[in-house]
Amino acid sequence: MTVEAVVFDLGGVLAEFSGVATMRELAGIASDEELWQRWLGCDWVRRFERGQCGPEEFAEGMVGEWGLPMSGPEFLARFGDWVQEPYAGAEELVAETAERVCVAMLSNMNAVHWERAVSDWPLVKRFDHIFTSFQLGLIKPDAEVFHHVVETLGVEPEQVFFVDDNQINVDGALAAGLRAETVRGVAEARAAVDRALN
Repeated sequence: MTVEAVVFDLGGVLAEFSGVATMRELAGIASDEELWQRWLGCDWVRRFERGQCGPEEFAEGMVGEWGLPMSGPEFLARFGDWVQEPYAGAEELVAETAERVCVAMLSNMNAVHWERAVSDWPLVKRFDHIFTSFQLGLIKPDAEVFHHVVETLGVEPEQVFFVDDNQINVDGALAAGLRAETVRGVAEARAAVDRALN
């Protein structure tokens, strides 16, 4: 089957996300892979990014569970700055892809980052569909979020091509029947999309 929709992750693919390096330093974790395993499995992260707890409760929970050397308010203040800005060329890539197929964004996103920055980016207005975990109550890499995306797009799973900077999320998409590839940054995303559509 031909690809009918391209679904982009946001942080690490189309936009700068500084949280990985920050959390590795704060928690004393050696590798990005180890951090992502712990982050994506953390109940506080999963609750917050599914819109099931407030920012203050999330911050206090994270400080306690991860043993972070700061107060909840201090962590929350730093956390708000983790999403920086779109990469150069990101908006152009989405616009060019949209000339060929349906384009969507699927992001593990929380209300703090969405309201403080992301919702105002011209980049996000380029998408035909926006799927954010805190609005859906669903989160990557769980199968349910990929099933929801496919159903909303009205296509078969194998007609969706998904790009993410996290192998765990790509594995989740593949398990749900989507086509998917791990990419980091706009250049890798562009090359992967070109391969998928040609």
